Amino acid sequence: MHRVVTQADATGWRPSKGEVDRYGRAIPDEEYQTKDFERVIALRARTDAIARHLSDFMRRTDRFAKTIVFCVDQEHADAMRRALNNLNADLVQKYPDYVVRVTSEEGKIGKGHLSRFQELETTSPVILTTSQLLTTGVDAPTCKNVVLARVVNSMTEFKQIIGRGTRMREDYGKTWFNILDYTGSATRNFADPDFDGFPDLEEEITIDGNGSEIAEEALIDTTGVNAQAEEPEDYEPETTVVAPDEPDELPPLPPPPPPPPRKFYVDGGQVEIIAHVVYELDAEGNQLRVVQFTDYTAEKIRTLFTSVDELQDRWADPVQREEVILELEARGITFAELSEVTGRPDADPLDLLCHLAFETPLRTRKERAAHLRKAHLDLFDQYGPEARDILSALLDKYSDFSPSQFNIPDALGVQPISAYGNAMEIAGLFGGALQMKQAVDRMQSLLYRH
Repeated sequence: MHRVVTQADATGWRPSKGEVDRYGRAIPDEEYQTKDFERVIALRARTDAIARHLSDFMRRTDRFAKTIVFCVDQEHADAMRRALNNLNADLVQKYPDYVVRVTSEEGKIGKGHLSRFQELETTSPVILTTSQLLTTGVDAPTCKNVVLARVVNSMTEFKQIIGRGTRMREDYGKTWFNILDYTGSATRNFADPDFDGFPDLEEEITIDGNGSEIAEEALIDTTGVNAQAEEPEDYEPETTVVAPDEPDELPPLPPPPPPPPRKFYVDGGQVEIIAHVVYELDAEGNQLRVVQFTDYTAEKIRTLFTSVDELQDRWADPVQREEVILELEARGITFAELSEVTGRPDADPLDLLCHLAFETPLRTRKERAAHLRKAHLDLFDQYGPEARDILSALLDKYSDFSPSQFNIPDALGVQPISAYGNAMEIAGLFGGALQMKQAVDRMQSLLYRH
């Protein structure tokens, strides 16, 4: 679970003297807290900060991981949808329904979005923003991110919301899910003594008097139910008697004035994310414990690998390295975040992992590349001058960026390597495509030998 705190939630928000909202109304001089946001006062900057953090999180993990964002009300869900749309414009251009709002206002359109979101084979919608989804009967087996952007005080409702992520589907790679908590609701409810584990999946079926199933509405109208009371059987409509001297038709009444906005709207300002704490559940799945991201990474590495040698051997093989990266990403560990947290963007990912998990010395990519050039001259000497230049250029790109620079054929289309011709011409410098792949694989193996 990820507990994420915005500056406004941590310290509260207070208007400056004489500040007015979007409609020119003076904002009462009070200190507003998490419980007030989007109920008493709507801070666009806070919504944007949450949307920005969620988008960055999905970029580091999986931009197509099915995600449900629980917002305060339908208006908040729409503001969140617009913010996420703007931040993911590249994917929205290809998938127009990448981010959708599903509330009672969308009616059949919203139900269609929800139906496609639930399907196992569909790519989009990816992100649903909602204020209320019917928690019984809405089965989303591939949902990997449950996002709380509103306060949830009810333990029953909390369990129902979290239940959207607890369905496992190993055949679709769904063996885990993330909770991103921007309001402290999950942290508080997990710590509550009344929390006794995740609920079992339940399906609620309503039947009529004949025992036939009645279709359930998948959406809740959060604006309230305006059902008319039944009229008694002996009800007779009242008859209005019009005096002879009165006109047959009265002039129409003027329309009532629109209701005043029910909350204050602040469109300016800046809100930042100031804390991101990772929690994990204990073995019983009931209690949370705080873990630093580096400690969390170290523990997961030691779970996956029994020794430095085992990790190094798998990392040295390009195919197995990709498997290791996927295993780590499945546990929420990415090298972009790890290098940022440790402050070592120059370190090789393998050295970061070994250093955190097994306390080995931390080396930079440049140090590894320099050692390879010095200790394994034979690797370069067996090829012609142009092939040697290509291997050296690949090593330089690794030093400057990351091990992903060894990916063939992507690396062949980038300067200075692309100056030697197309992929077939470059492979010919090594004696063929197979020989070129063997040369690059051997360079990686020697690079990570020790």
